Amino acid sequence: MHTNKLAENDNSNHGKSLHRVTCQSTWFALAAVILLTVVLRYGLLDVPLERDEGEYAYAGQLILQGISPYKELFSMKLPGIYAAYAGLLALFGETNTGIHTGLLLINVSTILLLFFLGKRLINPVTGVVAAASFAVLSAGQSVQGMFANAEHFVILPAVGGLLLLLRALDDDGPWLLFSSGLLMGISFLMKQHAAAFIAFGGSYIIIDQLCKRRVNRLSLTLRCALFTIGAIIPYGLACLIFMLAGVFQEFWFCTVEYARTYISQVPIDHAWEGFKDRATRIAGSAPLVWTLAGLGLTALIWDRQARRQAIFIAMFAIFSFLAICPGFYFRPHYFILILPVSALLAGIAISAVTNILSNIPYRVVQYVLPLLLAVICLIVSIYQQQDFLFQMTPVEACRSTYRLNPFPESVQIGRFIRAHTKEDDRIAVIGSEPQIYFYSGRRSASKYIYMYPLMEHHDFALEMQKEMIQEIESAQPEFLIFVRINTSWLQRPNSHKFLFDWFETYKAKYYKLVGLVDLLDDKSVYQWMPNIKWPPRSSHWIAILKRKI
Repeated sequence: MHTNKLAENDNSNHGKSLHRVTCQSTWFALAAVILLTVVLRYGLLDVPLERDEGEYAYAGQLILQGISPYKELFSMKLPGIYAAYAGLLALFGETNTGIHTGLLLINVSTILLLFFLGKRLINPVTGVVAAASFAVLSAGQSVQGMFANAEHFVILPAVGGLLLLLRALDDDGPWLLFSSGLLMGISFLMKQHAAAFIAFGGSYIIIDQLCKRRVNRLSLTLRCALFTIGAIIPYGLACLIFMLAGVFQEFWFCTVEYARTYISQVPIDHAWEGFKDRATRIAGSAPLVWTLAGLGLTALIWDRQARRQAIFIAMFAIFSFLAICPGFYFRPHYFILILPVSALLAGIAISAVTNILSNIPYRVVQYVLPLLLAVICLIVSIYQQQDFLFQMTPVEACRSTYRLNPFPESVQIGRFIRAHTKEDDRIAVIGSEPQIYFYSGRRSASKYIYMYPLMEHHDFALEMQKEMIQEIESAQPEFLIFVRINTSWLQRPNSHKFLFDWFETYKAKYYKLVGLVDLLDDKSVYQWMPNIKWPPRSSHWIAILKRKI
């Protein structure tokens, strides 16, 4: 009997020791994932801003100056992303490097939350592999992951909200439910697409209650109410702030009325082809990781451990897909919204393989083989993108991703304008390059910082052109920057030409050419007065015009 007790004590100590070693291994693995994230992103922190980043950064500058974005900036984007950028600029400085340093911290934070989500749903192996898979996928060129698009800011609070939701349902915590809704509401304030995650959270609360043996209607109503109130509060506060600032009408028109028009531009019969083309490219950039994700999806059926969480994970996948669908545009960075659940499925695949091998007596086979499989898939995926991740300079990476869009050129144009203007001078970019406003530190003469709405086929387009012209003529900007690049306009056969006709007359009367940037296939040529050779050699060029004295 005494011998049995000793044996039990030995087994207990062995179990505790094994658990301690496993915990230590998990934290070491997670630290390695964070280190990997820093290595992947560090070399491209100085990548030039693309135009959406330029918009957010310019709006952030306005906020730091005490100016409401919708007063001097027309955009259908919700204000959460502007506030987030203002915070990044305040913390890390008003530079593209500072913005991408902030993105690195946001990415690491999302990785940590995804680890805890995978650990809570399945086990630590799932959490670690999900974190590593997300680190690799979210840095990919195919989803424009090195650029601080709004989707990165959406998924951070969304994943945090889902983690709190699971805790709230398990522990019956009302404040956790409210906090979960609050995080989901913040996610929505970053971008309208996050409404899908709010719908997921609300739907899962109902399904979780229905799956229990006895449905308590009062408890269900209270849970839904707490979650919904939390989700509404961020948007409600934003509306209140804009009412007090006297710009609610502008905010509502931009983010609701025009946004409704914008998402109706793409015919539904084009949706499938657009999705298939984009998804094929993204899957091809890291095929082994996406294969793991596909295996994880099937594991919801055949793996007992994954099957227990099948409803949550399947719903997460469905609503993540719905999040990329509004308007059927399927832009590369939209797919960042499906990366958390995809990485989670990759983690489930490795966990399921571990379970299959659990009957084999050799621990090396049980645990090392599945993890080795995950490591191989990740390393191969990184190797396939080695040119972009490790060999290209920031400018080369930007050009490789966005072709002849003038994002690197905007840096020098911004510096030139800053050096030749006073702080209170206004400028106007006749094109969709808001990053020039950010780099120059000068405010726009018009709230229309994008030409896209003015070129679209809807009832507002011509009035927007006329309003932009009126604002520019009234402000008399010190500089005009005319962008002759197709992607800066997306002009259509039925686009109104009123703005172009006005510009030719206005610039000839009041402005003189002082700079020309010629975008060639192999380089960009910068010419400044008095050494400008006209006409440009390329069909892609930017003219910098200064107001005549």
